[in-house]
Amino acid sequence: MDIEKVKSFYEDYISKIGKRKALYKKVINDFDVSSVLYPGSHIDISPSFIIPNVTYIDNFKGAIRFFKDIDAVNMYIDEQKDYKEKSEAKFIGKNYYDNLDIEPVDLVISQYAGFVGQATKDYLKKDGILLCNDSHGDATLAYCDEDYIFIGIVDSHNQVSCRNLDHYFKLPKEKAIDSDRVKDKMKGLRYTKTANNYLFKKR
Repeated sequence: MDIEKVKSFYEDYISKIGKRKALYKKVINDFDVSSVLYPGSHIDISPSFIIPNVTYIDNFKGAIRFFKDIDAVNMYIDEQKDYKEKSEAKFIGKNYYDNLDIEPVDLVISQYAGFVGQATKDYLKKDGILLCNDSHGDATLAYCDEDYIFIGIVDSHNQVSCRNLDHYFKLPKEKAIDSDRVKDKMKGLRYTKTANNYLFKKR
């Protein structure tokens, strides 16, 4: 796959899922991130436009085809990146639940890809950041997990807030969170107050 094909596939994909670069840039800059793991990434290489050290994991055939020529992917990233160093994007074409040889990172990204925060937390450094949404319940499980501390949210304008966090993850009529149901349904709950994305720190 040449650079033009990489560009075409990436731009077509982003036109469908929406631009996420501003979201990643805000979190990476605010938390001084230098290494990222993106399980279930498909072909969203936006984090690599911000920092060079990003590892993508996905076992879908389309993602495996896209990343097969990793040199072409990195060459395209080098044309788009915000930094001076060369891109060092890497790809692992496996299930993120597999036992993988990965050095711990500063940030794990979870976007519409299942229980990433649970499956890959061993690859997150102590005090590392999990950025996730609650589409499949990943944020709920992190909130219920003693290995994580809920430290903030990211709103629809990609602004980070660490205020009034006790207002989140509250169900109507003060019902208790049933994490087993979330695991079974793979769907986030209907809380009284929600955010586009949630931030957790690993203990």
